[in-house]
Amino acid sequence: MTATAADYAWFEERFADLAEAYCFTLVHNLPPSDVLTRLGGRTEPSQTGTAAIVDAAFDLLDRSDNARQFIAMTTVGDWTLLIEPNGYLGVTEERALPASAGTRWVSHFVNINGVDSFLWAEDTVNRLTFEPGFPDHRWGTAPDELLDAMHHSGFQFWDEVSDTAENLAAEAAFALTEHLTGVHITPGLLQDTTFICGSAEIG
Repeated sequence: MTATAADYAWFEERFADLAEAYCFTLVHNLPPSDVLTRLGGRTEPSQTGTAAIVDAAFDLLDRSDNARQFIAMTTVGDWTLLIEPNGYLGVTEERALPASAGTRWVSHFVNINGVDSFLWAEDTVNRLTFEPGFPDHRWGTAPDELLDAMHHSGFQFWDEVSDTAENLAAEAAFALTEHLTGVHITPGLLQDTTFICGSAEIG
């Protein structure tokens, strides 16, 4: 348990377009094609780097009249990483929990309005859900199992909030995801990867 919010302080500065609104999901031992199938998706042209996937995502939203979500995927060790620019399928329980059958599913979401969500699922069961900006309110079958890791990651709990402390909830979500998956997201991964891409209906 070593990652903290500070380890992901680069994300918003280096990937500002993506950082405005995104959903990152990691799925264990399930290849990208299978994850896409579980989400009822179809393939889209591959894209290299986050700038390209952000452009592709907004282009697809325009072409589909906001009916389809673009999903960029790559394999990182035993995990499949999904990135949804301006998306939220990964934290939508109606979609994520069935898709997590037989595997671990860890997802976190932020949008431009400041709404955020974190989901840890195991084999269709919601183990933990909370809003990273408000970690005191948690639900799921194991709402307190990761409390030590959440504190270490850098979430601000009510009794720890100060006027001088910077709220790094989004960065802490990356750190907690690393704790659950062992996957360290790097700038190079986001910038240089040629992503397998797909899309799924939003509704």
